[in-house]
Amino acid sequence: MSSTEQPSAPTNFIRNRIRQEVAEGRYQRVITRFPPEPNGYLHIGHAKSIVLNFAMAEEFAGYTNLRFDDTNPEREEQRYIDAIREDVAWLGYRWENECYASDYFETLYEYALHLIDQGLAYVDSQDAETIRIQRGTLTEPGTDSPFRARSGEENRDLYERMRAGEFPDGAHVLRARIDMASPNINLRDPVIYRIRHQAHPRTGDAWCIYPSYDFAHGQSDAIEHITHSLCTLEFEDHRPLYDWLVEHLPVPSRPHQIEFARLNIDFTVLSKRRLTRLVEEGHVDGWDDPRMPTLAGLRRRGFTPESIRNFCTEIGVTKSESVIPFGVLERNLRDDLNVRAPRRMAVLRPLKVVLTNFPEGEVEWLEAANHPQDPGQGNRQVPISREIWIEQDDFLEQAPRKFFRLKPGGEVRLRNAFIIRCDEVIKDAAGNVVELRCSFDPESRSGQPGADRKVKGTIHWVSAEHGVKAEVRLYDRLFRVPNPSADKEVDFVDHINPDSLETLNEAWLEPGLEKAAPDDFCQFERLGYFVPDPASRPDQPIFNRAVTLRDTWARLEQALKSG
Repeated sequence: MSSTEQPSAPTNFIRNRIRQEVAEGRYQRVITRFPPEPNGYLHIGHAKSIVLNFAMAEEFAGYTNLRFDDTNPEREEQRYIDAIREDVAWLGYRWENECYASDYFETLYEYALHLIDQGLAYVDSQDAETIRIQRGTLTEPGTDSPFRARSGEENRDLYERMRAGEFPDGAHVLRARIDMASPNINLRDPVIYRIRHQAHPRTGDAWCIYPSYDFAHGQSDAIEHITHSLCTLEFEDHRPLYDWLVEHLPVPSRPHQIEFARLNIDFTVLSKRRLTRLVEEGHVDGWDDPRMPTLAGLRRRGFTPESIRNFCTEIGVTKSESVIPFGVLERNLRDDLNVRAPRRMAVLRPLKVVLTNFPEGEVEWLEAANHPQDPGQGNRQVPISREIWIEQDDFLEQAPRKFFRLKPGGEVRLRNAFIIRCDEVIKDAAGNVVELRCSFDPESRSGQPGADRKVKGTIHWVSAEHGVKAEVRLYDRLFRVPNPSADKEVDFVDHINPDSLETLNEAWLEPGLEKAAPDDFCQFERLGYFVPDPASRPDQPIFNRAVTLRDTWARLEQALKSG
């Protein structure tokens, strides 16, 4: 059972319904499940479902099962099961039971025999395309299969022989006999079993027939005594079939399906099919690429479980489809990290500064607060020497009037140190600035008479002698347009942002950061929030930018909305 603390959650129609049902005595406790298909990695849309399912069960004295709906052995792999387990646990949740649809294959097979014996299922020997055509359209009813009138004995015999492996793939299917004239196409004799001579990751070659998702899902819920099956809206049209199967089978309990709107976020895609394409076609560097909306990608980028849970709670649960700005997710991360992330200094695009009046070979250790707003995080010692690195952007030779950083003859304060003045600009043969010669004011040190002398600019820096060279990766939106899939005439991959990743190989970090662990997020002062990449090593540090200090996309998104 999860003990994860959630922010105060707003009420919603699911909570209200369950609260009323519990008050009426229909349930003593609420049991939910999170049922991923192990054919890919979980994404931020799944997080919304995870948070909802675990929150409802915890609020109403119940529990949540983690159930892998492993009914399609062609695309399911153990690595996806492992990744899903890791993601749910990382979000802070603990499931009561780990279950698999394959655990129930024998029971599901018997349930199908029950339907056959009740005259509610039959073996159809037509090919898939013929069956598809006969099911009709949204405006035209379907037509009966010529095999719909097969006797119960013949259907049972064929179905048992299907299991025995006598027939090749596609030779027969088992269909529920419901209503070919139903306005709901899902009730037009849906296929509930297919022949598939494919080894299963968990059951091996024990089976060569596999249940459909629709057939396995509701019955698995019933077997596990799930009270509320919470699904996204695309399953709303499947609910009549879910209910029909539960009502016509000897299942041990009666679960109820409730649908809610799925999560949509701009400047990304949340379709597993499209995410798979991004990975398989090499547009990204795997499922955990920090530009991906997968939980593994977000974790590697530097998102915290707290920020994702807070985001899911903030956006709420409704029946109405909407698109959430990606900036809302980023804001939740900023809000979380701003409170607890320690501050450090790093220079991403270095420009050398020589402090001409700083004694050669000497080092001065300066006191720096780990978090200016949280004295409880304590202080650290930061070294400074004659040569330091500053950001290239913090110097302009031809500076406008309101440029308050370094310029020829101008002064700035070095963070945690003293005031320096730019005395000389050194350029290479091509006219590029390669070095600044500056002098520092000893009286502007902390504790000295000039410590309170005011200058309008303060910049960060790193000691050239003590700094640690590192690779820093700056991640941005993966797509250039808010809805990459909107234009059916354009392949969504054509909207990929070519600037979604910028790799800086000449960055310099404050000493000590090379030892940071993968979850040791911090704020690089004035630059954003960063976290070590899992591939980072002390001798070769790699940091990923999780989020900038402010939402640089907000103005663009507003302009796009206003047309």
